[in-house]
Amino acid sequence: MRSNGVLMHISSLPSNYGIGTLGKAAYDFADYISRARMEYWQILPIGPTSYGDSPYQSFSSYAGNPYFVDLDMLIEQDLLNGDEVRNTYWGDKNDKVDYANMYDKRFPILHKACDNFINLLDPDNEKYDATIKNEYNIFKKENKDWVEDYALFMALKDAHGGKAWFEWEEDIKHRKKTALDEAKGKYAKEIEHYIIIQYFFDKQWNAFREYIKSKDIKLIGDVPIYVAYDSVEVWKEPLLFALNSKLELKEASGCPPDYFNEDGQLWGNPIYNWKRMAEDNYAWWMRRLRRVFDMHDVVRIDHFRGFSSYYSIKGDAENARDGKWIDGPGIKIFNRIKEELGDVKIIAEDLGFLTDDVVKLLKDTGYPGMKVLQFAFDKGDGTNPYMPHNYGTNYVVYTGTHDNETTLGWLQNTSDWIRTNTFAYLGISDHEGWAWGVIRGAHSSVADLSIIQMQDFLEFGNDCRMNTPSTIGGNWEWRIRPETLTDDLNNRIKEMNYRFGRANWKEE
Repeated sequence: MRSNGVLMHISSLPSNYGIGTLGKAAYDFADYISRARMEYWQILPIGPTSYGDSPYQSFSSYAGNPYFVDLDMLIEQDLLNGDEVRNTYWGDKNDKVDYANMYDKRFPILHKACDNFINLLDPDNEKYDATIKNEYNIFKKENKDWVEDYALFMALKDAHGGKAWFEWEEDIKHRKKTALDEAKGKYAKEIEHYIIIQYFFDKQWNAFREYIKSKDIKLIGDVPIYVAYDSVEVWKEPLLFALNSKLELKEASGCPPDYFNEDGQLWGNPIYNWKRMAEDNYAWWMRRLRRVFDMHDVVRIDHFRGFSSYYSIKGDAENARDGKWIDGPGIKIFNRIKEELGDVKIIAEDLGFLTDDVVKLLKDTGYPGMKVLQFAFDKGDGTNPYMPHNYGTNYVVYTGTHDNETTLGWLQNTSDWIRTNTFAYLGISDHEGWAWGVIRGAHSSVADLSIIQMQDFLEFGNDCRMNTPSTIGGNWEWRIRPETLTDDLNNRIKEMNYRFGRANWKEE
Protein backbone atom coordinates (compact mmCIF):
# COMPACT_ATOMS: atom_id res chain seq x y z
CA MET A 1 0.00 0.00 0.00
CA ARG A 2 1.38 3.40 -0.98
CA SER A 3 1.46 5.73 1.98
CA ASN A 4 2.68 9.09 3.20
CA GLY A 5 3.83 10.94 6.28
CA VAL A 6 5.42 13.99 7.81
CA LEU A 7 8.81 14.60 9.45
CA MET A 8 8.71 16.90 12.47
CA HIS A 9 10.26 16.42 15.89
CA ILE A 10 8.44 16.77 19.22
CA SER A 11 10.62 19.78 20.07
CA SER A 12 9.20 21.66 17.06
CA LEU A 13 5.64 21.62 18.35
CA PRO A 14 4.19 24.90 19.66
CA SER A 15 3.90 25.46 23.41
CA ASN A 16 3.93 28.26 25.95
CA TYR A 17 7.03 26.90 27.68
CA GLY A 18 9.88 27.22 25.21
CA ILE A 19 9.85 23.81 23.51
CA GLY A 20 7.39 21.30 22.11
CA THR A 21 6.07 18.72 24.59
CA LEU A 22 3.77 15.72 24.86
CA GLY A 23 0.90 18.03 25.77
CA LYS A 24 -2.12 19.39 23.94
CA ALA A 25 -0.16 20.59 20.91
CA ALA A 26 1.02 17.03 20.21
CA TYR A 27 -2.58 15.83 20.22
CA ASP A 28 -3.67 18.76 18.06
CA PHE A 29 -0.94 18.02 15.52
CA ALA A 30 -2.02 14.37 15.43
CA ASP A 31 -5.56 15.55 14.71
CA TYR A 32 -4.26 17.84 11.96
CA ILE A 33 -2.25 15.22 10.11
CA SER A 34 -5.05 12.68 10.53
CA ARG A 35 -7.45 15.09 8.77
CA ALA A 36 -4.85 15.45 6.00
CA ARG A 37 -4.87 11.65 5.61
CA MET A 38 -1.28 11.23 6.70
CA GLU A 39 -0.42 7.77 7.96
CA TYR A 40 3.06 8.26 9.47
CA TRP A 41 4.62 10.81 11.81
CA GLN A 42 8.41 10.61 11.85
CA ILE A 43 10.34 12.14 14.74
CA LEU A 44 13.99 12.30 15.81
CA PRO A 45 15.53 10.44 18.79
CA ILE A 46 13.66 11.28 21.99
CA GLY A 47 16.44 10.87 24.57
CA PRO A 48 17.83 13.58 26.88
CA THR A 49 19.97 15.89 24.76
CA SER A 50 23.59 16.58 25.68
CA TYR A 51 26.43 18.02 23.60
CA GLY A 52 25.26 20.61 21.08
CA ASP A 53 21.61 19.99 22.04
CA SER A 54 21.54 17.25 19.41
CA PRO A 55 19.02 14.42 19.76
CA TYR A 56 21.76 12.24 18.26
CA GLN A 57 24.02 12.91 21.27
CA SER A 58 22.10 11.71 24.30
CA PHE A 59 22.96 10.89 27.90
CA SER A 60 20.85 7.75 27.60
CA SER A 61 19.51 5.36 24.95
CA TYR A 62 16.54 4.49 27.17
CA ALA A 63 15.41 7.65 28.95
CA GLY A 64 12.98 10.20 27.56
CA ASN A 65 13.84 13.86 27.19
CA PRO A 66 12.73 15.72 30.35
CA TYR A 67 12.04 18.80 28.21
CA PHE A 68 9.18 16.90 26.56
CA VAL A 69 7.31 16.43 29.85
CA ASP A 70 4.28 18.70 29.53
CA LEU A 71 4.01 21.21 32.37
CA ASP A 72 0.30 21.92 31.88
CA MET A 73 -0.43 18.26 32.57
CA LEU A 74 1.59 18.46 35.78
CA ILE A 75 -0.37 21.59 36.74
CA GLU A 76 -3.64 19.71 36.16
CA GLN A 77 -2.39 17.01 38.52
CA ASP A 78 -1.66 19.65 41.20
CA LEU A 79 2.04 18.84 41.01
CA LEU A 80 2.94 22.39 39.97
CA ASN A 81 1.68 25.88 40.72
CA GLY A 82 0.21 27.21 37.49
CA ASP A 83 0.97 30.85 38.20
CA GLU A 84 4.61 30.09 38.98
CA VAL A 85 5.04 28.14 35.75
CA ARG A 86 3.29 30.74 33.63
CA ASN A 87 5.26 33.59 35.18
CA THR A 88 8.60 31.93 34.43
CA TYR A 89 10.35 33.40 31.40
CA TRP A 90 10.50 30.68 28.73
CA GLY A 91 11.46 32.93 25.84
CA ASP A 92 9.14 33.98 23.05
CA LYS A 93 6.56 31.21 22.92
CA ASN A 94 6.50 31.38 19.12
CA ASP A 95 10.25 31.60 18.70
CA LYS A 96 12.99 29.00 18.39
CA VAL A 97 14.08 26.80 21.29
CA ASP A 98 16.50 28.55 23.63
CA TYR A 99 18.30 25.52 25.06
CA ALA A 100 20.40 27.47 27.54
CA ASN A 101 17.28 29.06 29.03
CA MET A 102 15.54 25.69 28.90
CA TYR A 103 18.28 24.04 30.96
CA ASP A 104 18.26 26.84 33.54
CA LYS A 105 14.47 27.01 33.94
CA ARG A 106 12.98 23.59 33.20
CA PHE A 107 14.84 21.40 35.70
CA PRO A 108 14.12 23.51 38.81
CA ILE A 109 10.43 23.42 37.88
CA LEU A 110 10.50 19.65 37.33
CA HIS A 111 12.25 19.09 40.65
CA LYS A 112 9.43 21.00 42.40
CA ALA A 113 6.95 18.68 40.72
CA CYS A 114 8.99 15.72 42.00
CA ASP A 115 8.85 17.03 45.58
CA ASN A 116 5.08 17.33 45.33
CA PHE A 117 4.82 13.88 43.78
CA ILE A 118 6.78 12.35 46.65
CA ASN A 119 4.04 13.59 48.99
CA LEU A 120 1.58 11.39 47.09
CA LEU A 121 3.70 8.34 47.94
CA ASP A 122 3.80 8.95 51.70
CA PRO A 123 0.99 7.18 53.62
CA ASP A 124 1.38 9.74 56.42
CA ASN A 125 0.72 12.65 54.05
CA GLU A 126 -2.83 13.91 53.59
CA LYS A 127 -2.35 13.80 49.80
CA TYR A 128 -1.31 10.15 49.79
CA ASP A 129 -2.59 8.27 46.71
CA ALA A 130 -2.25 4.47 46.85
CA THR A 131 -3.12 4.06 43.16
CA ILE A 132 -0.36 6.43 42.02
CA LYS A 133 2.12 4.80 44.39
CA ASN A 134 1.30 1.43 42.90
CA GLU A 135 1.69 2.76 39.33
CA TYR A 136 5.02 4.31 40.21
CA ASN A 137 6.31 1.12 41.82
CA ILE A 138 5.29 -0.87 38.74
CA PHE A 139 7.16 1.63 36.52
CA LYS A 140 10.30 1.28 38.63
CA LYS A 141 10.11 -2.50 38.60
CA GLU A 142 9.52 -2.75 34.84
CA ASN A 143 12.35 -0.31 34.05
CA LYS A 144 14.79 -1.33 36.78
CA ASP A 145 17.44 -2.50 34.29
CA TRP A 146 18.11 1.06 33.09
CA VAL A 147 16.30 3.75 35.08
CA GLU A 148 18.30 3.41 38.32
CA ASP A 149 21.66 3.65 36.54
CA TYR A 150 20.40 6.59 34.48
CA ALA A 151 19.16 8.43 37.56
CA LEU A 152 22.44 7.83 39.40
CA PHE A 153 24.38 9.01 36.33
CA MET A 154 22.39 12.26 36.09
CA ALA A 155 22.59 12.92 39.82
CA LEU A 156 26.36 12.49 39.67
CA LYS A 157 26.60 14.79 36.65
CA ASP A 158 24.76 17.47 38.64
CA ALA A 159 27.05 16.89 41.61
CA HIS A 160 30.08 17.33 39.34
CA GLY A 161 28.82 20.57 37.81
CA GLY A 162 27.79 18.89 34.57
CA LYS A 163 31.23 17.40 33.85
CA ALA A 164 31.41 14.27 31.68
CA TRP A 165 31.68 10.98 33.57
CA PHE A 166 35.24 10.38 32.34
CA GLU A 167 36.27 13.54 34.23
CA TRP A 168 34.94 12.29 37.59
CA GLU A 169 37.14 10.92 40.38
CA GLU A 170 38.67 7.52 39.66
CA ASP A 171 36.52 5.35 41.95
CA ILE A 172 33.27 6.72 40.55
CA LYS A 173 34.58 6.77 36.99
CA HIS A 174 35.51 3.10 37.26
CA ARG A 175 32.28 2.27 39.13
CA LYS A 176 33.87 0.88 42.27
CA LYS A 177 31.10 -0.66 44.38
CA THR A 178 31.97 1.19 47.58
CA ALA A 179 32.00 4.53 45.78
CA LEU A 180 28.71 3.80 44.03
CA ASP A 181 27.01 2.71 47.25
CA GLU A 182 28.18 5.88 48.95
CA ALA A 183 26.90 8.02 46.06
CA LYS A 184 23.51 6.28 46.11
CA GLY A 185 23.10 7.20 49.75
CA LYS A 186 24.44 10.73 49.43
CA TYR A 187 22.31 11.62 46.40
CA ALA A 188 19.23 9.51 47.16
CA LYS A 189 16.80 12.41 46.78
CA GLU A 190 18.30 13.57 43.49
CA ILE A 191 18.27 10.01 42.14
CA GLU A 192 14.63 9.60 43.08
CA HIS A 193 13.81 12.86 41.28
CA TYR A 194 15.33 11.66 38.03
CA ILE A 195 13.36 8.41 38.28
CA ILE A 196 10.16 10.37 38.88
CA ILE A 197 10.80 12.58 35.86
CA GLN A 198 11.09 9.43 33.74
CA TYR A 199 7.81 8.22 35.25
CA PHE A 200 6.20 11.51 34.19
CA PHE A 201 7.60 11.09 30.68
CA ASP A 202 6.54 7.46 30.44
CA LYS A 203 2.98 8.18 31.52
CA GLN A 204 2.61 11.08 29.10
CA TRP A 205 4.29 9.18 26.27
CA ASN A 206 2.01 6.15 26.65
CA ALA A 207 -1.09 8.35 26.59
CA PHE A 208 0.18 10.16 23.50
CA ARG A 209 0.94 6.85 21.76
CA GLU A 210 -2.52 5.50 22.47
CA TYR A 211 -4.06 8.65 21.06
CA ILE A 212 -2.18 8.60 17.77
CA LYS A 213 -2.97 4.90 17.41
CA SER A 214 -6.63 5.80 17.72
CA LYS A 215 -6.07 8.15 14.77
CA ASP A 216 -4.49 5.34 12.70
CA ILE A 217 -1.14 7.15 12.71
CA LYS A 218 2.07 5.14 12.94
CA LEU A 219 5.04 6.68 14.71
CA ILE A 220 8.50 6.41 13.13
CA GLY A 221 11.36 6.66 15.62
CA ASP A 222 15.08 7.03 15.07
CA VAL A 223 18.06 5.11 16.46
CA PRO A 224 21.52 6.69 16.14
CA ILE A 225 24.04 3.98 15.33
CA TYR A 226 26.44 5.33 17.96
CA VAL A 227 25.91 6.49 21.52
CA ALA A 228 27.53 9.54 23.09
CA TYR A 229 30.84 9.05 24.90
CA ASP A 230 29.32 10.96 27.80
CA SER A 231 26.40 8.57 28.26
CA VAL A 232 25.29 6.18 30.95
CA GLU A 233 25.67 3.25 28.53
CA VAL A 234 29.41 3.82 28.04
CA TRP A 235 29.96 4.52 31.75
CA LYS A 236 28.01 1.40 32.74
CA GLU A 237 29.47 -1.09 30.24
CA PRO A 238 32.82 0.30 29.01
CA LEU A 239 34.05 -3.12 27.84
CA LEU A 240 31.52 -2.96 25.00
CA PHE A 241 33.31 0.06 23.54
CA ALA A 242 36.80 0.76 22.19
CA LEU A 243 38.23 2.34 25.34
CA ASN A 244 41.62 1.86 27.00
CA SER A 245 42.26 0.94 30.65
CA LYS A 246 41.95 4.61 31.60
CA LEU A 247 38.52 4.65 29.88
CA GLU A 248 39.82 7.00 27.21
CA LEU A 249 38.82 6.64 23.56
CA LYS A 250 41.01 4.22 21.65
CA GLU A 251 38.89 4.65 18.54
CA ALA A 252 36.33 7.27 17.58
CA SER A 253 33.65 7.45 14.91
CA GLY A 254 33.47 9.74 11.92
CA CYS A 255 33.67 9.77 8.15
CA PRO A 256 36.59 10.25 5.78
CA PRO A 257 37.56 13.39 3.82
CA ASP A 258 35.37 14.15 0.82
CA TYR A 259 34.49 16.91 -1.60
CA PHE A 260 32.82 18.91 1.15
CA ASN A 261 35.38 18.53 3.96
CA GLU A 262 39.07 17.88 3.34
CA ASP A 263 39.57 16.85 7.00
CA GLY A 264 36.60 14.51 7.08
CA GLN A 265 34.22 14.51 10.05
CA LEU A 266 35.31 13.55 13.57
CA TRP A 267 32.11 12.73 15.44
CA GLY A 268 33.78 11.66 18.67
CA ASN A 269 31.45 8.80 19.56
CA PRO A 270 33.20 5.66 20.81
CA ILE A 271 33.42 2.76 18.37
CA TYR A 272 31.77 -0.49 19.46
CA ASN A 273 33.77 -3.50 20.56
CA TRP A 274 31.88 -5.64 18.05
CA LYS A 275 33.87 -8.78 18.92
CA ARG A 276 32.80 -8.49 22.56
CA MET A 277 29.19 -7.78 21.57
CA ALA A 278 29.08 -10.88 19.37
CA GLU A 279 29.98 -13.11 22.32
CA ASP A 280 26.47 -12.83 23.77
CA ASN A 281 24.63 -12.50 20.45
CA TYR A 282 24.46 -8.70 20.56
CA ALA A 283 22.37 -8.67 23.75
CA TRP A 284 23.17 -4.96 24.31
CA TRP A 285 21.67 -4.10 20.93
CA MET A 286 18.62 -6.31 21.52
CA ARG A 287 17.87 -4.51 24.80
CA ARG A 288 18.32 -1.14 23.19
CA LEU A 289 16.13 -1.92 20.17
CA ARG A 290 13.42 -3.59 22.24
CA ARG A 291 13.03 -0.36 24.18
CA VAL A 292 12.80 1.70 20.99
CA PHE A 293 10.26 -0.62 19.38
CA ASP A 294 8.17 -0.56 22.55
CA MET A 295 7.85 3.19 22.00
CA HIS A 296 7.45 3.38 18.19
CA ASP A 297 5.81 1.49 15.35
CA VAL A 298 8.70 1.80 12.88
CA VAL A 299 12.36 2.62 13.52
CA ARG A 300 14.85 4.32 11.21
CA ILE A 301 18.39 3.08 11.87
CA ASP A 302 20.83 5.92 11.35
CA HIS A 303 24.11 5.37 9.44
CA PHE A 304 23.14 1.88 8.30
CA ARG A 305 26.37 1.48 6.36
CA GLY A 306 28.26 1.35 9.67
CA PHE A 307 26.93 -2.17 10.25
CA SER A 308 28.63 -3.33 7.06
CA SER A 309 31.88 -1.40 7.49
CA TYR A 310 32.66 1.58 9.67
CA TYR A 311 35.25 4.34 9.65
CA SER A 312 37.51 4.20 12.70
CA ILE A 313 39.73 7.09 13.80
CA LYS A 314 42.36 7.09 16.54
CA GLY A 315 40.88 8.38 19.77
CA ASP A 316 43.40 11.22 20.11
CA ALA A 317 43.24 12.33 16.46
CA GLU A 318 42.55 16.00 15.70
CA ASN A 319 40.74 15.25 12.45
CA ALA A 320 39.40 12.31 10.44
CA ARG A 321 42.05 12.19 7.71
CA ASP A 322 43.87 9.07 8.87
CA GLY A 323 41.01 6.77 9.74
CA LYS A 324 40.49 3.29 8.34
CA TRP A 325 37.55 1.16 7.25
CA ILE A 326 36.83 -1.94 9.36
CA ASP A 327 34.25 -4.66 8.78
CA GLY A 328 31.15 -4.42 10.96
CA PRO A 329 28.88 -7.23 12.18
CA GLY A 330 26.99 -7.39 8.88
CA ILE A 331 23.93 -9.58 8.48
CA LYS A 332 24.55 -11.44 11.75
CA ILE A 333 23.15 -8.65 13.90
CA PHE A 334 20.04 -8.27 11.73
CA ASN A 335 19.41 -12.01 11.78
CA ARG A 336 19.59 -11.75 15.54
CA ILE A 337 17.07 -8.89 15.52
CA LYS A 338 14.59 -11.09 13.64
CA GLU A 339 15.18 -13.99 16.04
CA GLU A 340 14.85 -11.88 19.16
CA LEU A 341 12.35 -9.16 18.21
CA GLY A 342 10.40 -10.70 15.35
CA ASP A 343 9.37 -9.02 12.13
CA VAL A 344 9.90 -5.46 13.30
CA LYS A 345 9.63 -2.58 10.84
CA ILE A 346 12.97 -0.91 10.09
CA ILE A 347 14.01 1.84 7.67
CA ALA A 348 17.69 1.77 6.74
CA GLU A 349 19.40 5.15 6.43
CA ASP A 350 21.63 4.18 3.51
CA LEU A 351 22.56 7.67 2.32
CA GLY A 352 26.01 8.75 1.21
CA PHE A 353 28.70 6.81 -0.64
CA LEU A 354 27.52 3.21 -0.87
CA THR A 355 29.91 0.37 -1.59
CA ASP A 356 28.86 -3.04 -2.87
CA ASP A 357 28.94 -4.55 0.63
CA VAL A 358 26.43 -1.99 1.91
CA VAL A 359 24.12 -2.54 -1.08
CA LYS A 360 24.27 -6.30 -0.48
CA LEU A 361 23.55 -5.92 3.24
CA LEU A 362 20.49 -3.78 2.51
CA LYS A 363 19.23 -6.35 0.01
CA ASP A 364 19.85 -9.24 2.40
CA THR A 365 17.89 -7.57 5.22
CA GLY A 366 14.99 -6.64 2.97
CA TYR A 367 14.64 -3.28 4.71
CA PRO A 368 13.54 -0.25 2.69
CA GLY A 369 16.32 2.25 2.03
CA MET A 370 16.04 6.02 1.67
CA LYS A 371 15.93 8.32 -1.34
CA VAL A 372 16.32 12.09 -0.99
CA LEU A 373 15.25 14.26 -3.92
CA GLN A 374 17.66 17.04 -2.99
CA PHE A 375 20.46 14.64 -3.98
CA ALA A 376 18.95 13.70 -7.34
CA PHE A 377 19.64 16.39 -9.89
CA ASP A 378 23.37 17.05 -10.09
CA LYS A 379 23.75 15.03 -13.31
CA GLY A 380 22.21 15.53 -16.72
CA ASP A 381 22.45 11.95 -17.98
CA GLY A 382 19.70 10.42 -15.83
CA THR A 383 22.04 8.05 -13.96
CA ASN A 384 21.81 9.57 -10.48
CA PRO A 385 20.36 6.81 -8.22
CA TYR A 386 18.21 9.33 -6.34
CA MET A 387 16.23 10.24 -9.49
CA PRO A 388 12.78 8.66 -9.19
CA HIS A 389 13.05 6.62 -12.40
CA ASN A 390 16.06 4.76 -10.97
CA TYR A 391 14.51 3.19 -7.88
CA GLY A 392 11.85 0.65 -7.07
CA THR A 393 9.04 0.41 -4.56
CA ASN A 394 10.94 -0.73 -1.44
CA TYR A 395 12.12 2.75 -0.50
CA VAL A 396 11.12 5.72 1.60
CA VAL A 397 11.45 8.93 -0.42
CA TYR A 398 12.07 12.32 1.20
CA THR A 399 12.22 15.82 -0.17
CA GLY A 400 14.95 16.32 2.44
CA THR A 401 15.84 15.12 5.93
CA HIS A 402 16.56 16.96 9.17
CA ASP A 403 20.20 17.33 8.01
CA ASN A 404 19.26 19.00 4.72
CA GLU A 405 18.33 22.53 3.85
CA THR A 406 14.61 23.07 3.53
CA THR A 407 13.55 22.37 -0.03
CA LEU A 408 12.86 26.04 -0.76
CA GLY A 409 16.21 27.00 0.78
CA TRP A 410 17.98 24.36 -1.31
CA LEU A 411 16.41 25.52 -4.55
CA GLN A 412 17.26 29.12 -3.74
CA ASN A 413 20.89 28.33 -2.90
CA THR A 414 21.81 25.60 -5.37
CA SER A 415 23.51 26.24 -8.71
CA ASP A 416 21.50 27.53 -11.66
CA TRP A 417 22.25 24.28 -13.48
CA ILE A 418 20.86 22.01 -10.72
CA ARG A 419 17.82 24.24 -10.28
CA THR A 420 17.10 24.18 -14.02
CA ASN A 421 17.56 20.41 -14.14
CA THR A 422 15.24 19.95 -11.15
CA PHE A 423 12.55 22.17 -12.63
CA ALA A 424 12.75 20.45 -16.01
CA TYR A 425 12.61 16.92 -14.58
CA LEU A 426 9.76 17.62 -12.18
CA GLY A 427 7.91 20.18 -14.28
CA ILE A 428 7.93 22.76 -11.48
CA SER A 429 6.18 26.08 -12.02
CA ASP A 430 6.14 29.27 -9.99
CA HIS A 431 2.35 28.96 -9.80
CA GLU A 432 2.57 25.58 -8.08
CA GLY A 433 5.37 26.70 -5.76
CA TRP A 434 8.92 25.40 -5.81
CA ALA A 435 8.71 23.28 -2.68
CA TRP A 436 5.37 21.81 -3.70
CA GLY A 437 6.77 20.79 -7.07
CA VAL A 438 9.37 18.66 -5.27
CA ILE A 439 6.70 17.29 -2.91
CA ARG A 440 4.73 16.23 -5.98
CA GLY A 441 7.87 14.55 -7.29
CA ALA A 442 8.18 12.53 -4.08
CA HIS A 443 4.50 11.60 -3.90
CA SER A 444 4.29 10.62 -7.57
CA SER A 445 7.33 8.31 -7.32
CA VAL A 446 6.98 4.54 -7.03
CA ALA A 447 8.43 4.50 -3.49
CA ASP A 448 6.07 2.81 -1.05
CA LEU A 449 6.35 5.63 1.48
CA SER A 450 6.79 9.38 0.93
CA ILE A 451 7.83 11.49 3.94
CA ILE A 452 7.83 15.30 3.74
CA GLN A 453 9.43 17.74 6.18
CA MET A 454 6.78 19.99 7.71
CA GLN A 455 8.89 23.00 6.69
CA ASP A 456 8.47 21.97 3.05
CA PHE A 457 4.68 21.75 3.29
CA LEU A 458 4.85 25.29 4.69
CA GLU A 459 7.29 26.45 1.96
CA PHE A 460 9.71 27.78 4.55
CA GLY A 461 13.31 28.82 3.81
CA ASN A 462 16.57 28.00 5.53
CA ASP A 463 15.83 30.18 8.54
CA CYS A 464 13.68 27.18 9.52
CA ARG A 465 16.34 24.55 8.84
CA MET A 466 16.57 21.93 11.59
CA ASN A 467 20.29 21.04 11.45
CA THR A 468 23.47 21.88 9.59
CA PRO A 469 25.87 18.93 10.05
CA SER A 470 29.34 19.58 11.48
CA THR A 471 28.27 22.88 13.06
CA ILE A 472 27.63 23.77 16.69
CA GLY A 473 24.96 26.28 17.69
CA GLY A 474 21.78 27.32 15.97
CA ASN A 475 20.63 23.74 15.35
CA TRP A 476 17.58 21.75 16.51
CA GLU A 477 15.79 25.00 17.38
CA TRP A 478 12.99 25.36 14.84
CA ARG A 479 9.43 25.44 16.10
CA ILE A 480 6.15 25.67 14.26
CA ARG A 481 3.60 28.37 14.97
CA PRO A 482 0.04 27.11 15.44
CA GLU A 483 -1.44 29.71 13.10
CA THR A 484 0.47 28.16 10.17
CA LEU A 485 -1.55 24.94 10.39
CA THR A 486 -4.44 26.24 8.31
CA ASP A 487 -7.41 24.43 6.79
CA ASP A 488 -6.24 25.43 3.31
CA LEU A 489 -2.87 23.77 3.86
CA ASN A 490 -4.56 20.69 5.30
CA ASN A 491 -6.79 20.37 2.24
CA ARG A 492 -3.83 20.77 -0.10
CA ILE A 493 -1.89 18.00 1.65
CA LYS A 494 -4.94 15.75 1.64
CA GLU A 495 -5.62 16.35 -2.06
CA MET A 496 -2.02 15.48 -2.92
CA ASN A 497 -2.29 12.25 -0.92
CA TYR A 498 -5.46 11.23 -2.73
CA ARG A 499 -4.15 12.23 -6.16
CA PHE A 500 -1.17 9.90 -5.96
CA GLY A 501 -2.85 7.01 -4.18
CA ARG A 502 -1.07 7.57 -0.89
CA ALA A 503 -4.26 7.51 1.19
CA ASN A 504 -7.57 5.71 0.98
CA TRP A 505 -10.57 7.88 0.30
CA LYS A 506 -12.68 8.67 3.36
CA GLU A 507 -15.96 10.50 3.55
CA GLU A 508 -15.70 13.80 5.43
